[in-house]
Amino acid sequence: MNQKGKGNALGLKTIENSILFKDFDKESLLLIASQFIIEKWPAHTCSSCYQLRHQFHIIISGRLKVFKTDKRTGREFTLFLLRKNDFFDVITLIEDCSHKLYYESLEDVKMLSTPILIVRRWLIKYPILNQRLLPYLGKQLLNIEEYAVNHTLLEIPARLASLILKNINQESKKLEFINDLSNEEIANLIGSTRAVVNRHFQEFKHEGILKLGRKKIEVINLTLLIKKATNQ
Repeated sequence: MNQKGKGNALGLKTIENSILFKDFDKESLLLIASQFIIEKWPAHTCSSCYQLRHQFHIIISGRLKVFKTDKRTGREFTLFLLRKNDFFDVITLIEDCSHKLYYESLEDVKMLSTPILIVRRWLIKYPILNQRLLPYLGKQLLNIEEYAVNHTLLEIPARLASLILKNINQESKKLEFINDLSNEEIANLIGSTRAVVNRHFQEFKHEGILKLGRKKIEVINLTLLIKKATNQ
C-alpha cells in the first residue's frame, strides 16, 4: 500500500529525523517530504536490488535484511540488518550500477520511497548531503570489514558471542535488535548454519551465559560472553 508523502505528518517526521536532512529549514523539509510516498511491506516480502534500482528508501519502522543467496545451495549471507532511519540503496544512488542483492522484511516494514533520480538532484542542490552520506557508508564498510576479520580469525562460538555483544544496549545491558531472530537468521549473520548455531546456543546456555526462550535470548553472564568473544 502506498500513500502520498505530501502533507503526511509521519513522512515529514521521518525526514526531520534522518541524518541526511537533519537541520534543514522547514521549507526545504516540506518540499523534500512531498516527494516521498509511504510503502508498506508485509512480513517476509522479498525484492531484489534490480527491482528497486530506480527507488531510494528510508525506513520508518520494522527490520529489513539485505542479503545474497547461492541459488545452487540455498545458502544465504546477510550483509546488513536495516532498521528505523536507515536508507537504501546507497551504492545505486552514487554509482549507476547493478549489484545482486536481495531485501526481505523480517516483520511488517513501513518506509518512505522516492525516485533515485530526485535524490541525485538533491545531492547537487544540497551539497551537505554528500558529506552526510560518507559517515553512513563508512559505517557499512566497517561492518563488512569486521565480518571479514571475524570470519578469518575467529571460530564460530566467538563470532556468535561477538554478534550478541554488538547488539547489547549499553545502558540497559539488554540484548536488542536480534534477540527475537530465528537461529537460521542468526546463522546468516555470521556465515554459519542453523544447526551449528543451535548447538552453540545450547552450549552457551549450559555454561550459564545465556537464557533461551521462544524467540528470545537473554544474556545472564556478560563476563563469560566477553571471554567467548575473545576466544578465551
